[in-house]
Amino acid sequence: MAALLVWFFGIESRYNSDRSYSAIRWLMSAWNSDLDYEHGPLVPVVALGLVIYRYKDLKAAAGDGNVLGLLVVLIGVLSYIAGYRTLQPRITVGSLPFILWGSVLYLWGWRPAKLLLFPVFFLWLAVPLPSFQQATTHLQLIATSMAHHGSSLFGVETYVEGTKVLPIKGDWKPLDIAAGCSGIRSLMALLMISAAWAYVAKIAFWKKVLLFFAAFPLAILGNALRVISIFVIAEYGDAKWATTTWHDWSGLLLFYPFSLLLLLAIHSLLEGGLPWKKSDARRLRRVVVNHKAGASNSLQTE
Repeated sequence: MAALLVWFFGIESRYNSDRSYSAIRWLMSAWNSDLDYEHGPLVPVVALGLVIYRYKDLKAAAGDGNVLGLLVVLIGVLSYIAGYRTLQPRITVGSLPFILWGSVLYLWGWRPAKLLLFPVFFLWLAVPLPSFQQATTHLQLIATSMAHHGSSLFGVETYVEGTKVLPIKGDWKPLDIAAGCSGIRSLMALLMISAAWAYVAKIAFWKKVLLFFAAFPLAILGNALRVISIFVIAEYGDAKWATTTWHDWSGLLLFYPFSLLLLLAIHSLLEGGLPWKKSDARRLRRVVVNHKAGASNSLQTE
């Protein structure tokens, strides 16, 4: 089975302009800044980490296989054939989770399959979507507007021409909110993080969904803060340093710490306290519930 997967996904060449790329080689070449998927190599690593996180449960869950797994594998094979015939590597790569998960279901049954459902299909986040152009344009306009209004709170007076922000009094050059500054890269990376975070969070399913979708406003807000910081430093400090060194490093030094702290705050709000510290209120509720359950059992016994 493993040899077949290596051959069809890693060796069989069908894609790229000269049809010299295998599906996996195409995927690795697509993890670049042009497609806003520089975080792509981290997705398989995180997926493996999620499997390791479930390792003890998986050891105890192995059981008899289920023939329905063959149906899921068939869906994956048909998807692979469709991608192969139409020269669509995204469809081809997207078929791999079906084949992997269907194999688990067929060989070991429902319990391991349920545990591996999310980690396996998490791999889809590594596949670049066909086009971000329209979404990127909207995000550029949002980032431009928020940076313009936000920088005014720090006394930086600017005016806007399209996606270009120009100073009214400062001597720094106009800054264009290009596609790379729209926040789309940060959004995709933060979606990966929030998806894994929500999976391991010990909260209700609907709260996990909220935690995942929180990545959208957090990415927009965090990116706006990053761009505002560039304008403020350009106005009051070294404009060249702000538009070069700080521009390149502000994502790592400002965006991610800010976004992850807010994600932690949202998680804590949903859980009723810090995730690693159970609050007295939650312990009290659990004791009360257990006490009522015990009282009910004693009444039935009498």
